[in-house]
Amino acid sequence: LARLDEAYGIILKIDLPADSPLLQDKNDLRILIAQRIQQVNAIQMTAVPSVNGSISLVENQWVRKEIASFQTVERRVFEEGYKRSGLYKDMILEELHRAGLPEQLVWVPLIESWFKVRALSRARALGMWQFISSTGYRYGLKRDKYVDERMDPVKSTRAAIQHLSDLHGIFGEWTTALAAYNCGQANVQRTIRAQRIDYLDNFWDLFGNLPWETARYVPRFIAAVMIIENPEKYGFDLPTPDPPIRFETISVNAPVKLAGLAQSLGIDPLVLTILNSELRFDSTPNYEYELRVPAGYCEQALSACSTLPKYIPPDAAFSGWHTVRRGETLGHIARRYRTSVSAFVRINGLRSSRLIYPGQKLKIPGTAGAPAASSPPPPAAKPGETITYVVRAGDTLFQLARTYNTTVERIKADNRLVSDTLSIGQRLSIEAGKS
Repeated sequence: LARLDEAYGIILKIDLPADSPLLQDKNDLRILIAQRIQQVNAIQMTAVPSVNGSISLVENQWVRKEIASFQTVERRVFEEGYKRSGLYKDMILEELHRAGLPEQLVWVPLIESWFKVRALSRARALGMWQFISSTGYRYGLKRDKYVDERMDPVKSTRAAIQHLSDLHGIFGEWTTALAAYNCGQANVQRTIRAQRIDYLDNFWDLFGNLPWETARYVPRFIAAVMIIENPEKYGFDLPTPDPPIRFETISVNAPVKLAGLAQSLGIDPLVLTILNSELRFDSTPNYEYELRVPAGYCEQALSACSTLPKYIPPDAAFSGWHTVRRGETLGHIARRYRTSVSAFVRINGLRSSRLIYPGQKLKIPGTAGAPAASSPPPPAAKPGETITYVVRAGDTLFQLARTYNTTVERIKADNRLVSDTLSIGQRLSIEAGKS
């Protein structure tokens, strides 16, 4: 393990230009080393021969609390996620059957991402199965300038099934394996070792000592499965799931924008985006790529690709530098240059959109325009006055609370928000001067 860690550290120090042919070799070595580390860790633990069987569904107070949340504040997103599951459920079940895993695991993406293939968490976990980059590397999910396979439903499903199988082999039962899937194998192992009686390692024995998000994760999964298996009991009339999209593949050798191809085929661009969700810029790479197209469109798509113009990704270059000033947020800076926060994060390799500091020099994405006129100030409000605020790019709950002399908790309570995430165009009711 020490030698593998040393090798991994050396590879990370290798600085290659963006167009170097060795970049893929570097990433392949990182994946290989990460896989070997995982194998050594697995060998050190007691292996459990069988991973089949059902998952124990215990309806205790913690599970009932999550059922109540799905019945009320999260009902709409729960039903939307269940409807969206139809796009991928058959494929996931086929992979689970092939691996001999419980069918109930098909609902893990409901808890992870509501079955959104491009979901991105605050911890930078990406995709339907919410892989962080290091775990994605470990299970062979490729990332480069054009592709991030964590967003591919088929490839990420296979990686997630292998990951879950490994975790079950380490911990011996599914609830603890699911906890480790959420917060990491090492965190759960540390919690087990910290037990006063170290053989009490059932999930519910560990429950009180796990991080709260992880402790809540397993009851949420159990609650979701119980609702889906008996919706009438819990007051649900679940919608009909979306039908899976049937597709064929064609080989494409040049960067082609999906929107242009969809126009040539006379289909909704969203269909190609859903089928090829791993494509970071909604364009094919500059190397041979197996593109998914709706069934029956192979010949027409091949003909269209040969005539479409070559697409250049928007952040292939940067147009200049911006020096961060005191009080600026990445949202303000992105608006100024008529681009997006995600483009700034991507081209500057930032770990978080919130972690910038005065004096920091940021690359301006290549498609960014000249600085835009400053945004109009937020609407004023007198103390005690309630206004309807429309969320703009870069807005945060903390910023709005400070602007209107209130608190984040009050805004969330008044608008029944379950997270700190805001979306552009969202309407919020804010009472000024009330904490």
